[in-house]
Amino acid sequence: MRTVLVVDDEPHIRDVLRGYLEADGHRVLEAATGEDALEVLAADDVDVVLLDVMLPGIDGLETLRRVRTTSDVFVILVTARAEEVDTLVGLAVGADDYVTKPFSPREVAARVGAVLRRDRGPAPDDEVLKHGGFVLDRARHEVTVDGTPVELSSLEFDLLAVLAAAPGRVFSRGQLLRQVWGQDWYGDERVVDVHIRSIRSRLGDDAADPRFVATVRGVGYKFVGRSR
Repeated sequence: MRTVLVVDDEPHIRDVLRGYLEADGHRVLEAATGEDALEVLAADDVDVVLLDVMLPGIDGLETLRRVRTTSDVFVILVTARAEEVDTLVGLAVGADDYVTKPFSPREVAARVGAVLRRDRGPAPDDEVLKHGGFVLDRARHEVTVDGTPVELSSLEFDLLAVLAAAPGRVFSRGQLLRQVWGQDWYGDERVVDVHIRSIRSRLGDDAADPRFVATVRGVGYKFVGRSR
């Protein structure tokens, strides 16, 4: 049984999500504020946090920043403003995924399941990937560029690892979704674009002259791995 913390100031939303998540076999905890969420995380073992962005007191992004100082728990942001998704995922400190309101509770439960299936197991044989000044260590879950550590969310790390393991190979959005989000993930394929932009920002990469991740127009993305 995995534990999901639902953080939302609307009781009926928490109740609905609890029902779906418990039906999937999860243990569910609740919090109405960011402060309450931090207290729950300090006192209990949580596997996934469903975190509403618009919270009273400290908002969801500030809550997430504080969570990331002590924990790498999976975090799915929930926002009522779809037009802010790029900003939320790009600037939030370590969000793993996002959903927008109004949402289907079934979709949210599916996203939670997809995130949990990405939980890291034993590192593969090629656990350290090196391309020029780029190093990705699967066992340590670390990325460095020219010796400088790069902070990535767990989803960003997994997405970058898939690309870096096959330099030069072009992956479609659908292929990346199946490999990183899971076979039964459903939703907008543009979520891949959002996370690629975030990865580029964190790596200091230039989409117009990529050193690491290149866009293949009309197809998808590939890892370049050029030295300076």
